[in-house]
Amino acid sequence: MSRFAKSAGIAGLAVSLVAGAEGLRTVAYYDPPNIPTICYGETKGVKITDTATPEQCVAMLKTSLDGYSTAIDKCLPSNLPEPMYVAFLSAAYNIGAPALCTSSMAIRANAGNLNGACDALLMWDKATIAGVRVALPGLTKRRKMERDLCMKGATGVSLKWTQ
Repeated sequence: MSRFAKSAGIAGLAVSLVAGAEGLRTVAYYDPPNIPTICYGETKGVKITDTATPEQCVAMLKTSLDGYSTAIDKCLPSNLPEPMYVAFLSAAYNIGAPALCTSSMAIRANAGNLNGACDALLMWDKATIAGVRVALPGLTKRRKMERDLCMKGATGVSLKWTQ
């Protein structure tokens, strides 16, 4: 069972953070890299003709976050403070669990460098558009929000790797 599924605090904060960062759109649209997207940034299996109710979107978000949580639980210390974990879960929802698990965020967290792990979130504010890496203002804003939340968890914490 994922940390998301085990903790109402993590689940509530993660849903709120991701929903706020992504925004709700019940009719499919193309995001800036031109990927069909719906609800709170869902892209898996989305066709541009899709529609959803707000309730379907929340259910979809919870299911997705639980899946990302299961994936990142395998590559992050199990005793990360909840705010840090939620920040990394939000990032994984956006960039993918494999990217998060091989990123400097995970490497630094596993080495016990929590402030550095939080700072590494700021490196992930770009998308490839027409073959060029471009900083997107919305991603920059999101990463700053995630970093601020992450730092609330990192302050004064010393971790040793536990799994």
